[in-house]
Amino acid sequence: MKLREIASLLNGEIIGDPDIEITGVSGINGAQEGDITFLSADSYRKYLSGCKASCVIVKEPIDGLNITQLRVPNPHLAFAKLLEHFYIKPKKPIGISKEAIVSKKARTGKDVSIFPLSYISDGVFIDEGTVIYPFVFVGENTTIGKGCIIYPNVVVREKVTIGNNVIIHSGSVIGSDGFGYVFDEGRHYKIPQVGGVIVEDDVEIGSNVSIDRATTGNTIIGRGTKIDNLVQIGHNVKIGKNAIIVGQVGIAGSTEIGDFVTLGGQVGVTDHVKIESGTIIGAQSGVLGDVSKGIYSGSPAMPHRDWLKSQAVISKLPELYKKIKELEKRIEELERRNPV
Repeated sequence: MKLREIASLLNGEIIGDPDIEITGVSGINGAQEGDITFLSADSYRKYLSGCKASCVIVKEPIDGLNITQLRVPNPHLAFAKLLEHFYIKPKKPIGISKEAIVSKKARTGKDVSIFPLSYISDGVFIDEGTVIYPFVFVGENTTIGKGCIIYPNVVVREKVTIGNNVIIHSGSVIGSDGFGYVFDEGRHYKIPQVGGVIVEDDVEIGSNVSIDRATTGNTIIGRGTKIDNLVQIGHNVKIGKNAIIVGQVGIAGSTEIGDFVTLGGQVGVTDHVKIESGTIIGAQSGVLGDVSKGIYSGSPAMPHRDWLKSQAVISKLPELYKKIKELEKRIEELERRNPV
């Protein structure tokens, strides 16, 4: 593919030879002749001197670089689009396999693919272009929208609503029972979990994610939200639009998370908490109460700047402890010399 064709595809400006043949896409360290790569940050400029790529995508031209450049507003986005263009082939619908178990009371749209050994229950509706891979279970009265991809070994329980263009990776469970019990007469009595789950359009759910169904009402995952692997989302949680939930996050029941919130890896959020839109919670933080918009770290979570100050103090604790012990000895010695 000629570079001029790529420039047209990305609406970019070529600085150098427009007739270079591009045969692949690669990261800056592993790029070879014929590859196109990208520069996402100035810190990666040091790798350009040894880079063998035929073209590098940049945000601003780099003087003195002997590699042809393609200028675009967002190099990382351009890189993602080229990976998709070069390597992701459109999926051809295979129809419904005879080895899949599909209820006669289920309905499917045009060009739906259901692979062998999947189970589709009564009252399910699967819309146009969706792909259901092997060993997927879809429970009663669940709706799955257009253009979804449900990878092997996913469980989508009953009364779940999944929007359009949703991706669910292997091993995830959508609509498992919420963790609800009441203690009575020496035992934990299970509270029936009779609600559902709503996953809105353009959500991606990583592998081995558990999203609990609501006790009543719905657990809601907002449009465009991306959930990493090994995340637990409790019953009646509401997550807004375009949130980022990184791996091993645990969110307890009835928490409300706003739009464009980022929760770093291993963040824990207690129940009935409200986190305002635009908030960032750093990795391994513990959120124990309502959080207004800002950047937070630590456990319990505190404003990030305060956390940095506290970390600076913590690093000095051994030295401070040593000084305190020395002062205690001096005081004891003074008291012996000058008894009251």
